[in-house]
Formats: sequence, C-alpha cells, structure tokens
Amino acid sequence: MSANSFDARAELVVGSRRFEIYRLDALADRFDVARLPFSLKILLENLLRTEGNGSVTAADIEALACWDAAADPSVEIAFTPARVLLQDFTGVPAVVDLAAMRDAIVELGGDGARIEPLVPAELVIDHSVQVDVFGTRDAFARNAEREFERNAERYAFLRWGQNAFERFAVVPPDTGIVHQVNLEYLARVVFVAERAGELPLAYPDTLVGTDSHTTMVNGLGVLGWGVGGIEAEAAMLGQPMSMLLPQVVGFRLDGTLPEGATATDLVLTVTEMLRAKGVVGRFVEFFGAGLAGLPLADRATIGNMSPEFGSTAAIFPIDAETIRYLRFSGRPPEQIELVEAYAREQGLWHDEHTPEPRFSDTLALDLGEVEPSIAGPRRPQDRVPLRAARERFHEALATFAEPSPAPAAAAVATAEIDQGAVVIAAITSCTNTSNPSVMVAAGLLARAAVARGLTSRPWVKTSLAPGSRVVTEYLERAGLTEPLEALGFNLVGYGCTTCIGNSGPLPEDVSAAIAARDLAVVAVLSGNRNFEGRIQSEVKMNYLASPPLVVAYALAGTMDIDLVEDPLGSDGDGEPVYLRDIWPSSREIADTVTAAVQSDMFRRSYAEVFDGDHNWHSLEVPVGDHYDWRESTYVRRPPFFEGLAAEPNAPAEIAGARVLAVLGDSVTTDHISPAGAIKRDSPAGRYLQEQGVPVAEFNSYGARRGNHEVMVRGTFANVRLRNRLGADGGASLPEGGHTRHLPDGEVLAIYDAAMRYAQEGVPLVVLGGKDYGAGSSRDWAAKGPLLLGVRAVIAESFERIHRANLVGMGILPLQFMPGESAASLGLTGEELIGVAGVGELLAAGERPLVARVSADGRNFEARVRIDTPMEVEYYRHGGILQYVLRQLLS
Repeated sequence: MSANSFDARAELVVGSRRFEIYRLDALADRFDVARLPFSLKILLENLLRTEGNGSVTAADIEALACWDAAADPSVEIAFTPARVLLQDFTGVPAVVDLAAMRDAIVELGGDGARIEPLVPAELVIDHSVQVDVFGTRDAFARNAEREFERNAERYAFLRWGQNAFERFAVVPPDTGIVHQVNLEYLARVVFVAERAGELPLAYPDTLVGTDSHTTMVNGLGVLGWGVGGIEAEAAMLGQPMSMLLPQVVGFRLDGTLPEGATATDLVLTVTEMLRAKGVVGRFVEFFGAGLAGLPLADRATIGNMSPEFGSTAAIFPIDAETIRYLRFSGRPPEQIELVEAYAREQGLWHDEHTPEPRFSDTLALDLGEVEPSIAGPRRPQDRVPLRAARERFHEALATFAEPSPAPAAAAVATAEIDQGAVVIAAITSCTNTSNPSVMVAAGLLARAAVARGLTSRPWVKTSLAPGSRVVTEYLERAGLTEPLEALGFNLVGYGCTTCIGNSGPLPEDVSAAIAARDLAVVAVLSGNRNFEGRIQSEVKMNYLASPPLVVAYALAGTMDIDLVEDPLGSDGDGEPVYLRDIWPSSREIADTVTAAVQSDMFRRSYAEVFDGDHNWHSLEVPVGDHYDWRESTYVRRPPFFEGLAAEPNAPAEIAGARVLAVLGDSVTTDHISPAGAIKRDSPAGRYLQEQGVPVAEFNSYGARRGNHEVMVRGTFANVRLRNRLGADGGASLPEGGHTRHLPDGEVLAIYDAAMRYAQEGVPLVVLGGKDYGAGSSRDWAAKGPLLLGVRAVIAESFERIHRANLVGMGILPLQFMPGESAASLGLTGEELIGVAGVGELLAAGERPLVARVSADGRNFEARVRIDTPMEVEYYRHGGILQYVLRQLLS
C-alpha cells in the first residue's frame, strides 16, 4: 500500500504559512469518524500518517476507523509517538542501555552510529534532589549543592549523552519537575516536522515517557502515557509501539466545584471512582458541560493521576481553555494559531456544538458533590472525606500498631510525639504544585495562620518543592512566601523530593522517639503516591492531601484530630482557631491568582531552560561517540547484551523452578524495586561499602539505577515487602526482602538466596496477587528480577506498564485463570514449578495463549499475558532491546 491509499494528504493554510496534514475526514464517506473519541482520532491520524512504514497497513486504519466501542481489545496497532520524555531516575538507565547498544552492535560487526534517537528525546533532571536541609532560607542552595556532590558523575554521563546523541536534550537540575516543565513549555499540542524541499508536516503532539505520570499533559489535549525505559528506548530508535486498540471510557463532568473544595479533592474523587470502575488498560476521556469551567491546571491534575486509577491515558479535548493556557504560558503566537486551526480542521476541537463521542462505557460526576478529602494510608484510591479522617485513621492505626498506653509520649523538641504524629508535611510533586489555585490557597492559609499566632509543630519536617520556578515567582509576587516560610515551608528544591522518597532523614530526636516505641507516624504530602515504604522508611502511614491541607496538618501535628470540628490551636488571646477560620474563600483565591500569576513569568523562567547553572557547567564531561566505561558505582556497562547472538534461540521451557517470593495484592513497583534510601546492612549497602563508598554517600536506589550491581541487590528490598512463602504464609519471615532457600529452608535476603539458586542452576518464579506491578513505570522492577534469575511471574492480574516491562525483558507474565489464585490452588511457594507449552503456542500464534503449569504434581492452566504478535517477537528475542538491536543489524 502506498502512503496515500486513503488520499488523506492535504494542505493547511494558517496565516501566511502552509503545512501538509493528513485529513481525518478523508475517511468520512466510509466511516463515522466524527463520533470517534478524541483520543482515537489522534491514533487514527497517527496510522494514516505512518502507513507504508512497514508496521501500518490499510487494514489497520480501517480497523480503527470502524472501532467497535463494546469489543474487548484484540486489534493490534503500531503507534509512533512524536517524541519521548524522560526523567533522570529512569533516563539514566535508558541512556546507559543506548551506550551499551552502541558497543554491542560494533562487537557484532555493525555500525554504532545506527544507535541514535530518530525522534526528539527530552530529559528533565528532577528526581535526584533530596530534602537534607529544611526550614531555613538557605535550604534550596544547600540541597542543590549536596545534590551535585552526590550526582556529579550521573549528570556528567547525561551531558555526555547530550553531546553523543543528536536528538537528545537535557533540562539541567533545579529547574522543575518533568511533567510541569512538559506542560508549561515542552508540549507542542500540534507538532511540526520540517522537511527539506517539502512543506512542513503538521500532526498531533504525542509522546511516551519513562515516568507513569507522563499523562499529566493529557490535560492539554496531548496524547501520551508512561512506559518503561526499555520501551522508550525502542521508541527513540524508531520502533513503533505495539498496542491493542483500547476501549475508551467517557467520564462526564457537570456543574462546578463547591466552596472549599479543591482540584486535589476532585482528583481524589475521580481516582476512587475510576479505580472502582476498573479502567486498567483503557483510555479515559472527559466530556460534558463541566469542562467549560474547569481550568487547564485542574485538568492536568486529573490527567496526572491516570496511573493511580489504572488507565493508560486520561485525556481532555482541545478547546478554548487549551488556547487560553497556551497563550497564558507564553507559547509563540504562531504556534497557538496553528493549534486552533489544526484542531478545528481535523475535528479535534471541542465546544458546546461537538457531538458526544461513542464510548465503551460512561460514568458521571457532578462537581458540586466533591468534598474536602485526603487519601491513605497506603493507596491513592483510598479516599477519606476530611470529616471522617480521624475515625478512619484510628481504624487504619490498628493494622499498623498496637495501642500503647505506656510508656508516655516521647519528648521531642520540648513537645510530645505519639501514635499518628505527622512527622513530614510536604508541599511537593507535579500533581499539585502545577496548579496555582491550590498553591495560592496554601499560601493564603499560611498567612491567616501566622496572623492568628499559629506555628507548625516542632516535630514536623516541613518542605516546599515546587514543580517550576514560575511557582516561586507568583508566590513571591502575591506576598505569600514569607508566611509559608514562617511555618517552615521554605523552598527546598525544584524536584519531586518527598513524593518519590527523597524526603531525607528525620531529625535525630524524632527518629529516636519513633524507634523507642515503634510508633506508627505519618507523612502528609500533596503528591500522587503514598505506597508503603515509599515516602520515608521510618514512616508507616502516608496520606495525600491538597497543599492547604498539608499546611493544616503541619499546624495540627497529628492525624488524631478532626479538622472540621477540632481547633488547630489557640491565638495570642487564648481563643481557639479552627481550620474554617483561616481557610481562604474561592473568591480570595481567584483574585490572588489573577493578580499574581502573569504570562511573563513563564517566558522569563523558560528563556534559558537548557542552559543550567555554574554547577552544571563545571562538570567534567567525557567525550566521544562511545562511552568510556570506568570503575564506577553509579554508571556501569549493563550485562543485557553480553554474548548476544545474531539470531535468537527458541524460548526455553521452565522446569524445576523454585518460588522466590509469594506476594499479595497491590504489590507495587516500589515493593519490587524501591527508589529510596539504601540500608547499611542490606545486600546493596554491603556492596557499596565493599566498593569503598561510605554510608553517608550511599545516595538512593533511584540515583544508582545506572549500576546494575546495586539495583539487582535492591530488588524486592522494600522494607515493607511481605513475602508469604511457606506453609505458615510467611509468618516466620522478617518483613522486608527475605525469603527461604529451598529445600533447606534457610532464611536469607532475597538477593543472597537468588545467587545461591543461580549457582545451583535453579530457575525462579514469583507468585503474585491482584494488580501486580502497580505504580511507577520503573523498568528496574523487571530488569532486577531478570538478573535475579526470575523466568516467570504468575499473578492474578497485572498493571499495564509492568506487564509490558516484563515482556520487554524476556520474563514470562502468566495470569491465573478467573477465580483462581495461589491460595485457591493451595500453593505455598514450596513447590517445584514447571511451565510447558509456551514456545509451541508462541510459534503457532494461537489466541488466547494458555500455558500448562505444574506444581509438585498439581497441574493448572495460566493465561500467557503476551498480548500482541509484536510482543511475541520481543519475548522470542529475549527482550525488546535485543529485538531492536538485531533489526538494526539486519
């Protein structure tokens, strides 16, 4: 088929400029394209434009154009994103892999220059700054200085990558959070590809990112989602992304938010509703009369939380609010003009006359019903109305700690700390710091609290980590910096900080008080994730809240309070001060935002976004097209391409495998591959000390992701991991990364047991429950198990990104049949496991794929979650990167 089989090429004239586009209405005489969901129209244009590249056929285009909203996903399409977005935690191992692939292709007789991004790739360094210093005016400068001391080698490696790869750009540290930088600056909405001798090609801005919250830009009408680093690397190298044509759930919004409710309360409500609905692997698309009054920042807040309710994307259409935001955030006038013209021409524009799309399913929310809420203490979808927070806290506390009437509460800085004490209050993360209304609300509440003589409790570690420098500027212009600082919310850095576990150490007296009584203490943060062991290793309970509620809980110092009815404290006259007394009105917030947040701030903040400061420019950067691998504890050549043959071997059957871990429901990628602190006596800690790294210089697992030796030792090392292996359901195993080596039963660290199994030539499997691999997109949650020797994971269900990562690393994802589980089948994890029939099924191309599993003589079937023919190829080659490397060789 030629690229013009549907005669879709046309010209678009915008002012004095001319562009080539692929018109969607070229199919209108044969298909009801106008009523396709917005997101599927973008995918349809993608297929029209890339037909004839070897991956897309006319049949694929027809299948999408006549999309059956009710059908289960079964049609495979090849999606080619316009660009790739990375952050440093996931981006460093991606660039490490690309550097290793350059070496590997040369060793196999190929040209290393073939390893070069074919689409623009932009990396924002935001995950490395830690909250070492807080509550002081110089906290930002000192944390930034410490950040460079810890990470200079990683940053120099990224600068090498920026020089070695033509289409790879890096936003330096201390600039902003990747998703906010993407929303405020990088996103194009309509992408333009310049072509020599031809008209420039205009098409929708699409992307994949190595962070699950890439979906934040969905609020701007840009289709994109999070993938693992290995998929992103393949996309950078021009490999189309294999996906099943998804179902699309329509979410109707009506009305307006009531007084006192915030965008955070809205997104927690939406998260609860959609997680209950079940939208894993589906697109969610927002529509309805409520869109017109929903600011872009609120839309982005909802899009950001897409991975928390499980959808692939959560998108809003392009409309007048999109254009207003582009203009407000300082985009060039000619770009704004193009976006509106293109959206109207292609039927991507939404207004009151737009027909309601066909959806696979729908649900609705009256915004007027949203009420102040928090979520926790373990999962984002566990919403708690603020009026019930105290009661629900006590219910949760029973699962974390026994009541402790004695000894008395421990003294901390002349005050007391007890069960439920809030020891971290952090205004942080892309989710909320990108939204001026909630940030201004936090500042106004702080100002009112200071005026009434309130202060944060002395045991609370307070921090403010905005998503961009724009936030700092408008808080300063509104006169809100000083009251926030008076309560301890000083600027600590521009990065994810507490939200991804970089909360830093607690003060020594607080740590001692927690340890003395094994207290179940609390973190309250304006982030998007509150999984166990993620925020801070000493903190057992984590709650998500809006920025003003973070301030309120810092004032209260405890979760054991009813913020609706109980006073936060007393003023100078001894009169009680309630939250309602200091909560700002919607009018006050709106007036402050209007006066303080100005368009010039965006243009000024992003004028030199790629330049960096003196720390960035003082780095000693390696030179050359091939990286000079050195003895390093940060960046090492990975083993994934060692001994790679020019042709793949057939997938081997799994026989005589041992179970490394038996895990329950909602095991996250944080459980599998933690990002936070490295313990001194852990396998990773011992390794670093053997390499001469002092404990104070351990940094974090996230920062060490360029070194496979650290990461394999940190796999399953989360301090809250519960391994249920054994007839006693794991009751005798310590909490954390421990298992039993079988058949002798010796209790070992999971890494140590895996290495012993490797010496014995024993393959490994993992048993899991529902939603296995929830949370972050981190590829090390698949790379680490592979290096431990895990050949298969058998679970009740998988989260989307992690399942794809397992296939991408050559690990077999198997799903128990409906109604079955490890428990229902009587599996304790002490059995010898065999998996048969996979290779022949893959070769035959049968659907659905069902493998035969044996466990000490008991036999059962499990569904093979290799979902597309392209994934079959990836698995057959031992992984997606091995497949791409062999394709480039041939």
